Amino acid sequence: MGELVLAAKITHVPSIWLSIQPGKNHGIRKPAEEGLAEVGRRARERGADTFLVADSHWMNSMSFHVNGKSRHSGSYASHELPHFIADLEYDYDGAADLAALIGEEINAGGQKAMVHDVKDLGLEYATLVPMHFMNRPENTGGAEPLKVLPIGCNIYSTIDENRRVGEAMLRAIKRSDRKVAFLASGSLSHQFPTNEISSQYLNKISNPFNEQADRVVLDQWREGRIAEFLETLPTYNERCTGEAAMADTAMMFGLLGWKDYSGRGEQLCDYFPSSGTGQVIVDFPVPA
Repeated sequence: MGELVLAAKITHVPSIWLSIQPGKNHGIRKPAEEGLAEVGRRARERGADTFLVADSHWMNSMSFHVNGKSRHSGSYASHELPHFIADLEYDYDGAADLAALIGEEINAGGQKAMVHDVKDLGLEYATLVPMHFMNRPENTGGAEPLKVLPIGCNIYSTIDENRRVGEAMLRAIKRSDRKVAFLASGSLSHQFPTNEISSQYLNKISNPFNEQADRVVLDQWREGRIAEFLETLPTYNERCTGEAAMADTAMMFGLLGWKDYSGRGEQLCDYFPSSGTGQVIVDFPVPA
């Protein structure tokens, strides 16, 4: 029987990729680089063989979509911010077997899901940036890369629907023979400044209220006040402009048991703003 061995809320902001390039911004996201690498180390330590990534940059408008390719390879440039991310090469095995089970379980639960094996369906940067630090042999001491399985985030889904998708993914994992590390790859608050001033906000939050809300959320996560957080998640998502409707976060807590989950999140890097948005990495213990 398969097992969920890790669940983490992670950052993927393009400034992390900028941070490893030569130039004036080199090193600006070093704590995030190290935090992502630590998540990868913990995944291997716990026996994971697959990264299941809720990718908030693979945004869907109809249904839930799973990238079931047996291999992901290519070179990526961000269509959103090509001056931040370009020439990001990748080559990872997929997990077609788990993808099929996830599709079955989401549909069985009453949601609509499709699993794809399409030649030109590439990976998005909410998967690729974390994988660069977690899953490339040159960054993991030569460790064999884990398999990579992305699921998209429907931007018109509800918090409750994403909870049910998370529960479906857990059923699929248990039906499989895989040990899975789940990554909720998305922001906390996600309000961008207007274009005319956006270049001034590389290291600033767009709205002080959003930072205050983000820090309350982090307190709730660290203190195990998960039911309290989930009660206000729809409003937090609305008021603080949640990335991809915070689908990744709702999926993660669906996997973990929703309001019955009382684990305490462990913060792996300091909270930081990036282009107006709030970012962090938090590891949530998986219930026994």
